[in-house]
Amino acid sequence: MKKYFPLLLKLIAAFIMLQTLFFKFTGAQESIELFTKLAEENETLIRIGTGFLELIASTLLFIPKKTWLGAGLTIGLMTGAIMGHLTKLGIEHNDDGGRLFICAVITLIAGVILLFQNRKNIPLIGNKL
Repeated sequence: MKKYFPLLLKLIAAFIMLQTLFFKFTGAQESIELFTKLAEENETLIRIGTGFLELIASTLLFIPKKTWLGAGLTIGLMTGAIMGHLTKLGIEHNDDGGRLFICAVITLIAGVILLFQNRKNIPLIGNKL
């Protein structure tokens, strides 16, 4: 089980991030409303940019020497998502029962664990950790 735990974390984080890309990239109304609440004037840029970064993070998680980078990017993205929920959106958004918030927390936890497990691969500081 210990051998497969990192793969499970990667799959969970990537699945959560990738499942929202269709909505972000196609301009689904729910996605537009969410990002408008976060950044009215730059909704499209923030929505598409976030989707692009989530795609990159999900890909990097599966590149052995770059997992640390994907995990770090995941942590940054999910910290932003959680802060958005806590400050502007609310934990429950559009009567979702807090599903988006919970997914962000789960993904953040996966990213933190993966970064810790791959800390030795971080350039310049990895060997000191």
